[in-house]
Amino acid sequence: MPINYLNEHEKLTALYQKTSKHSNYQTLPDCLKNLISEQSITTKSRFEKERFDYIQRVLHFKDKKIMDIGGNTGYFTFQSIAEGAKNANYVEGNKTHAEFVQAASRALKWNEKISITSEYYNFENSVADGEHFNIVLLLNVLHHLGDDYGVENSIPVVKSKIIEQLNSIANITHFCVFQLGFNWKGDREMGLFENGQKREMIDYLVKGTQNNWDIINIGIPEIIDNKIVYCDANNQNLDRNNSLGEFLNRPLFILEAKKSSAIS
Repeated sequence: MPINYLNEHEKLTALYQKTSKHSNYQTLPDCLKNLISEQSITTKSRFEKERFDYIQRVLHFKDKKIMDIGGNTGYFTFQSIAEGAKNANYVEGNKTHAEFVQAASRALKWNEKISITSEYYNFENSVADGEHFNIVLLLNVLHHLGDDYGVENSIPVVKSKIIEQLNSIANITHFCVFQLGFNWKGDREMGLFENGQKREMIDYLVKGTQNNWDIINIGIPEIIDNKIVYCDANNQNLDRNNSLGEFLNRPLFILEAKKSSAIS
């Protein structure tokens, strides 16, 4: 029997707090803070605001068509719309997260702006789907290949498949904002790169995507005035900083498709 919530706040809070894999990974976007009390939920923020601030320094969202693959609880989807995006396709295989985004979209009356797909994205059919975007957000998804989705079972195969899937996106978008974890399935015993260095990841992506993408910006987190700020990559911040933890050593890539037929 479905639960009858007293009000929208209670419903959204309960949905957000549902325990599942990757739950509470994103902080609340500004547009939801009047609907959900931050004191009533627990989040494990991955510096969403700081990443979005960096992305906005390079890309403009106004009137753009967005796709957010692996959108979790929708921070980047909602912020894109709040910054003037025309519409957003939110794609998330975690049913709990998709249910939350659906309810939040209704509460904001953004149903017509946000299209929700409650399944894992099918990279093999991306072109066949026929949709094209200005910006695709593909943040911290592909290192879960063979875990959350797909059946690959060895690191060399996974590394090849990650490049193949990232390159497939170049056919449907003008820009892609991309992040990748250092560890396959998030398991520190299964590092994708021998030394876990940012330069290794950058070299891997440059080599693997050179026929499909231009890497136009790379954001690297730094501590400035006791705050995390994503800055352009340079010789100093490309050294691994273990004190920041694994996530804040992940570069944030902004890619421009070389041969895309996507809308510009």
